[in-house]
Amino acid sequence: QVQLVQSGGGSVQTGGSLTLSCADSGYLLSMSCMAWFRQAPGKEREGVAQIDSAGRANYADSVKGRFTISKDNAKNSMYLIMNSLKPEDTAIYYCAANRWFCDLGRITEADFEYWGQGTQVTVSS
Repeated sequence: QVQLVQSGGGSVQTGGSLTLSCADSGYLLSMSCMAWFRQAPGKEREGVAQIDSAGRANYADSVKGRFTISKDNAKNSMYLIMNSLKPEDTAIYYCAANRWFCDLGRITEADFEYWGQGTQVTVSS
């Protein structure tokens, strides 16, 4: 079965950096698409970044130029490298995987059938 286990959350000050990890249970190469979502208090869950099996990626406008999504196939892991963090980046972050489909035109929550447990990122002023 597919299991996604997250790590790397924490608290930083404005302008700091964090890297989130999402460890797949050996199925990374079988996934067409992997993504990061986040949900802030009182807000809807939003797509942050997405990467397909060829390594092509797309990002939400709010994180372009600051966040990078990447994969390490040998480690069966996906990462979200977050730089220049802002208080508005504070949220619970979730990794997700889609075995069959990847639309780089949009990050759509309903497309993803596998989800990590979520990890808290807090950015203080």
